[in-house]
Amino acid sequence: MPQMRIGLVGAGVIGRTHAATIAANQDCTLAAIADPSEAGRALAGELGAAWYPDLPAMLDGETVHGVIVATPNDLHLPNALAAMARGIAVLVEKPVTTTVAQGEALAAASLSYGVPVLVGHHRRHNPIVSTAKRIVAEGALGELATASVLYAHAKPPEYFTLAWRREPGGGGPVLINLIHEIDLVRFLCGEIASVQAITSSARRGFAVEDCAAVALRLESGALVTISLSDCAASPWSWDLAVQESPSYPPQPVPVQTHFLCGTKASLALPTLDFWSYDGRPDWFAPIRQQSLAVARGNPYQHQLRHFLDVIRGSAQPLVSAADATRTLRATLAVHQAAASGQAVDVASSFGGA
Repeated sequence: MPQMRIGLVGAGVIGRTHAATIAANQDCTLAAIADPSEAGRALAGELGAAWYPDLPAMLDGETVHGVIVATPNDLHLPNALAAMARGIAVLVEKPVTTTVAQGEALAAASLSYGVPVLVGHHRRHNPIVSTAKRIVAEGALGELATASVLYAHAKPPEYFTLAWRREPGGGGPVLINLIHEIDLVRFLCGEIASVQAITSSARRGFAVEDCAAVALRLESGALVTISLSDCAASPWSWDLAVQESPSYPPQPVPVQTHFLCGTKASLALPTLDFWSYDGRPDWFAPIRQQSLAVARGNPYQHQLRHFLDVIRGSAQPLVSAADATRTLRATLAVHQAAASGQAVDVASSFGGA
């Protein structure tokens, strides 16, 4: 089978991650990079790919079978539409767009053009998450009662030299980090009915938050709490615990960050520790722990392989534009709930039905 030619739009941090992932896959090649910066031109030269200042120029000059959009958020929609208009499948980085209305427009365009869109919520492709999804779906936990998520790590001062990371609309750990937790909750636990939240910027004093406390009511009636901070000296974040990036230092001991508690059993992630009783659940009875085995794997590599299957037409996107827009809607509802001090109904927020 001939190699698929992939076009990459955006040569920032996540764009470089996608470029490295493509380079490690024998079934595809990086055909071109579209990025107006000199850094983008230089990266294309380093990787032996063609360079173009923007996507339309790339599509005029190259044959590509798929396009990965890794630009700033406000450019996701126009770039995805440009590719789909030419019948080319798209992988769009998260968040799918900057607004719910834009996300819905992208989902509608995908249906209209008949061209698939895969959104880069890469955690869903992690074998740990796939295993947890199967355990929950099989009913091993019983009915979910509660879940708790702890996401706390320390971003250094130089991280904030980019102004957008200090400003509303794109910066702050709610849109940058919490959106992953919201997506994982939806994927593993079910749809979110309502959101309550408190945010604080007391530690850094930026216009965006540095901490958040979030309470979710799921449609099933289960409750979820999320504690979030990007200014905490802590090992308790998914990124550090799972070591998804080689740039993270190794953890001295395994840590857990996600806790799913059901009426029959409970599951901790990413260690996949499964807690259950031999008989009827009873807090006075002995409870046993089993560490479930799973083959570790790079979720970006799994995601790329899935994208190639989507391009071929042998798979439907694991995360469609419509699905990712539901995650965006619930994430934006966190800011809305924090600003209002009221619970926000997710289904009716931001013009929803």
